[in-house]
Amino acid sequence: RIAAQSAKQVIIQKLKDAEKDAVYASFIERRGEIINGIVQRVDRGDIIVNLGQTEGILPVREQVTKESYRRGDRIRALILDVLQDSRGPQIVLSRTHPNFIVTLFRTEVPEISEGIVSIMGAAREAGVRAKIAVASNNSDIDPVGACVGMKGSRVQSVVQELRGEKIDIIPWHVDTAKFVCNALAPAEVSRVIIDEDNRSMEVIVPDEFLAIAIGKKGQNVRLASKLTGWHLDVKSETTYNQTMQSGYNSLMALPGVGISLADALYEKGFYSAEEIGKASVEDLLQVRGIDEEMASGLIEAGTVAAELAAQAEADEAAKAAEAEADEATETAEAEVDEAAKTAEAEVDEATETAEAEVDEAAKTAEAAALEEASEPGKEETGQTPNEA
Repeated sequence: RIAAQSAKQVIIQKLKDAEKDAVYASFIERRGEIINGIVQRVDRGDIIVNLGQTEGILPVREQVTKESYRRGDRIRALILDVLQDSRGPQIVLSRTHPNFIVTLFRTEVPEISEGIVSIMGAAREAGVRAKIAVASNNSDIDPVGACVGMKGSRVQSVVQELRGEKIDIIPWHVDTAKFVCNALAPAEVSRVIIDEDNRSMEVIVPDEFLAIAIGKKGQNVRLASKLTGWHLDVKSETTYNQTMQSGYNSLMALPGVGISLADALYEKGFYSAEEIGKASVEDLLQVRGIDEEMASGLIEAGTVAAELAAQAEADEAAKAAEAEADEATETAEAEVDEAAKTAEAEVDEATETAEAEVDEAAKTAEAAALEEASEPGKEETGQTPNEA
């Protein structure tokens, strides 16, 4: 009997393990898909979702901040990962991952599922704004228009699922600079300076488009940077021109450099004395009119200029910090003075109130005494009790 019971338990355990393995195999193949579920409970901020065969977990980090759910609510989420656990497979869900919005568009746009339109990248600040880059392999089909749909029907379906998250649909371009310009829309771009080594770009925009290019709290340029994979430094034309003029002047200040040589250095991409200091002799020999001896001298002078510029920048930063500290001190002192004045005024007011109350009480007591004194006494009969 004991042996039979043990065998039964072993069989039951093997069946449970087989069931867990089947669930794991089923969901591991669906990783990256969107799944529907029902909120079962909330456990320390994590939302536990009933997926039918098993439970899924929507961790706090994968939830959109402004969204809230209660038990019984229906929910859609991306299957982000499937993990093996001693208790069974753990299905990790997400509503913040960029692939969530990508998969939503695949569902809504037939051209994407058919392979005509491709989503080349996506970047999100979940719950607020997103950018996706799209391309078409058919010149007759506009990838942006396909994703937007008739009267915006397709994109609105996605926006509705994302609870009002704004979506910018960007045309992808094989030319990285043009792609960056598209990603910064609706801002216009005047010029782009590419630094391949550091994978960064200096983006120059008209002054009136600077705020639009950067976006609220830097959101537009931040999303554009994530989407393109390049570090973007956005500057206005005025700032850029001032920087260029300053750099040109620093070149002119180097020994032996006149207008023609400064122009030649500019043509080769040396825009300031500091950049000359970082160059090699071989780099400078590529510039018309520079020999080896002059190149060494320019590098030495450029290095000194760079050190002086760095020192000046440090001094400026120190002054700014000192000014900020002084301002903070003055503000604190002003607040203390104001608080002292307020407290003094309150004490004076309280004293005046107390004195007024004392005066009022004294007057009331005096009036009561006078009233009592003015009352008529009892009439005397002139007889004693014995006589009565």
